[in-house]
Amino acid sequence: MSLSEIKSRIAAAETAAGRAPGSAELIAVSKVQPNERVEAVLEEGHRIFGENRVQEAAGKWPEFREKFSDVDLHLIGPLQTNKARQAMELVNAIHSVDRPKLATTLARLAQELGHCPELFIQVNTGEEEQKAGILPKDSDGFIQECRALDLPIKGLMCIPPVDEEPSLHFALLAKIAERNGLSGLSMGMSGDFESAIALGATHVRVGSAIFGERAYSA
Repeated sequence: MSLSEIKSRIAAAETAAGRAPGSAELIAVSKVQPNERVEAVLEEGHRIFGENRVQEAAGKWPEFREKFSDVDLHLIGPLQTNKARQAMELVNAIHSVDRPKLATTLARLAQELGHCPELFIQVNTGEEEQKAGILPKDSDGFIQECRALDLPIKGLMCIPPVDEEPSLHFALLAKIAERNGLSGLSMGMSGDFESAIALGATHVRVGSAIFGERAYSA
């Protein structure tokens, strides 16, 4: 599927939900994609991209930014505290703030660097043991904790369990965001972004549907 087809589907989903055009931003997830595929999407004029790992982002984006200076780069994968400084110097938004230790580290670095990317708190809506994120019952407290640290919390992010109806998780995330006065909702991927938009997503993360299957090295 092409970038323009995905953008058309997003526009149609916004219209169907009675939302303003452009109120759901498309993050093109470029992790483990060959540089030529990423460059082709940049050449088409798209500028918002998502990476899973700081190391991979650092090896790819400084060079692209020399040619495309207005790239808006989002870290959507887990962030280790020892990579936090590198992430803050590289990306415009971090979608995976998921524990107090990371929040404290980001707050300290923000003071030191004098700037901070937009932040999304990751909520483990499915309460899955193997998945990162704050549990729904702890989310209100953690949001307050992050605000007390003066962190620029833009919104919430979730990755629904693969075997459950995603819209239930999108609705839960939207409810937590609403009661905490947060406007950003990073939710919805290639297979379910339309239902995420219907439930208020402000950022949808689409990878393989734009770039083709990921090129993992053997």
